[in-house]
Amino acid sequence: MSISVSPFLRNALIADTLATGATAIIMVAGAGLLGPLLGLPQGLLFWAGVALVPFVALLLVTARRQTVSRLVLIDIIAINVLWVVASFGLLISGSVAPNVLGIAFVTAQALTVALFAELQFVGLRRSAAA
Repeated sequence: MSISVSPFLRNALIADTLATGATAIIMVAGAGLLGPLLGLPQGLLFWAGVALVPFVALLLVTARRQTVSRLVLIDIIAINVLWVVASFGLLISGSVAPNVLGIAFVTAQALTVALFAELQFVGLRRSAAA
């Protein structure tokens, strides 16, 4: 089922695209500097940033469309939710030992992604109802 992309939903997708794209660039290009600063493994930062690139492309393509499959939007929301769960899971797993700044970084980006998921969910519901 296709739905029209409302201005609200489009803005939520664009904001997610910009924030996620910036995060990907910072993590890929700055992994060497961020790792020691945050107490996180450089490889984790680098590859997490690389993993964001296809998601940014999906967000960009979706935000530019007039209509989009409801399932694509559900997938985007689910990916965001999984990122949040994985971020907090990483912090409580004990597999990494970030410092206070690293904990703040992971928490801040996870809460931002949770906000995008919520905005996209609201946009999806509003678009589907219209």
